[in-house]
Amino acid sequence: MSKKLGIVVAIVAVILVIAMLIGGSYNGLVTLEEKVDKEFSNVSVMLERRADLIPNLVSTVKGYASHETEVIDSITEARTKLLNASTIDEKATANNELTNALNALMVVVENYPDLKASENFIQLSDELAGTENRISTARRDYNDAVNAYNTKRKTFPTNILASMFNFEEKDYFEVEASKTEVPEVEF
Repeated sequence: MSKKLGIVVAIVAVILVIAMLIGGSYNGLVTLEEKVDKEFSNVSVMLERRADLIPNLVSTVKGYASHETEVIDSITEARTKLLNASTIDEKATANNELTNALNALMVVVENYPDLKASENFIQLSDELAGTENRISTARRDYNDAVNAYNTKRKTFPTNILASMFNFEEKDYFEVEASKTEVPEVEF
């Protein structure tokens, strides 16, 4: 009788250890997935902050360069796409389009010295630069969270649990390849 009880206790102990390991791995995946979602939300907030600055910047530029409608229209269109984006891929693509449009705007600004000297434009440009830094930080934090989650998801034995409970791989917030190239400046 005592031998049977010992075997039952050993089996129960092994089952409990396995259950604790599975529970710990599952909870770890849930925690990391929630961190990815939180960081995605932070990126979204920063992108929306940037998009909210755009109308003020555009209206300031319109006052000085009213005939530059193509650039202003491209900014407005890119901003709309950014605000309507829901997935990380859509946000990254829309962000790249908006960055391209803003770069074109800065080229236009170079042709208007009065605009560059405008206190309102300088303030908006400074706010935009600060927001760009925040976006960069939020994007880095998001990618760090994705890296931690994807690494945990792919390691053994957690990968078995991840596939059983449909923990999907998360996408990185990537910058367009052309953004990493040094721009050519001509005078």
